[in-house]
Amino acid sequence: MTTTMQIVSGSCVLLVCVILHIVILLGAVRLMMGFGRRSNGTSRRVHWVTLYIVALLAIVGAHTAQVWLWAATFIALSALPDMASALYFALVTYTTLGYGDVTVSEGHRIFAAMAAVAGLLSFGLSTAFLVALFGRTFPDLKAD
Repeated sequence: MTTTMQIVSGSCVLLVCVILHIVILLGAVRLMMGFGRRSNGTSRRVHWVTLYIVALLAIVGAHTAQVWLWAATFIALSALPDMASALYFALVTYTTLGYGDVTVSEGHRIFAAMAAVAGLLSFGLSTAFLVALFGRTFPDLKAD
């Protein structure tokens, strides 16, 4: 794959991943808001624990879906030989861990690096989401 093609196709998959992440987080917000309206009889602790469970499940689900998407793309591009290798490579690349024991050819390196960019952006979105949730949980906590 040419350098330009790697950049274009990697950017497209990255864009799909970020959109997927945002859609999943917005779905979690909608679910959490619905739970908030129906939780009149539950204690505050149960209410917030339930909201955090929903948030964490959404975050884990969003990241997992993206790793699978990258792995499937690596297989479709014949960048890796099998799904197990593709999943492993996608996961260590997405998390920017990058062991280096499984690699792609030079014709797929820039494309693969886009998986790391997708991970960085998505982990940032997840962090912002959790910070906002914590801000609503503990609005009176302030850093001195």
